[in-house]
Amino acid sequence: MMEELAARETLVEASRRSVAIGLNSGTVGNFSVRHGAGMLITPTGIVPDVLSPEQIVAMDLAGHWVGDWRPSSEWAIHARLYATTTAGAVVHAHPDHCVALAALRQPIPLFHYMVAGFGGGEIPCADYACFGSEALSETVVAAMGTTYSACLMANHGVVTIGPDITIALARAEKLEMLARQYVLARSVGQPVLLTPEELVDVRARYGTYGQQATR
Repeated sequence: MMEELAARETLVEASRRSVAIGLNSGTVGNFSVRHGAGMLITPTGIVPDVLSPEQIVAMDLAGHWVGDWRPSSEWAIHARLYATTTAGAVVHAHPDHCVALAALRQPIPLFHYMVAGFGGGEIPCADYACFGSEALSETVVAAMGTTYSACLMANHGVVTIGPDITIALARAEKLEMLARQYVLARSVGQPVLLTPEELVDVRARYGTYGQQATR
């Protein structure tokens, strides 16, 4: 029970931090962690400021939940990603620059080496489907596959995954930073993209990127 309480508290903390760093506002956005054969997920319609650990919803991956609080309307995105990947946490957010690019229904290309840190040579954009629908969850799964740790969602927002909620949220923050930089570059010209040969070098260096030497 202590582990579950800690997991609930991390979801409350993540939802509040997402507002503080500009990834969400109001009741938009939702967060989950894998929990046994199911997941713990933020409820629908409750702003992070007043969200409590007791309001986090425990549910299975088929849509059944227990308790007094209804899960996020986007629960199917989270459930399908847990069913198709090894993710330990999922973040869905609506950051401004990512949404602006998602409205173009185009991936973010390899304009910066950090794009490769999300698993491939671009950050894909999932096809459009109505919010809260199972069809939307399938477009997200199709875009991310087992390769990517993030995607844009056409005319909607973003999804990131990670081994835990801290990393999944950090990826969402990094994705918004890259989207902001790409929008800025597009405003003054056409960015020059990294070549396939340069991508090979980037991937090789990512093997030890950000790691201290062992002493």
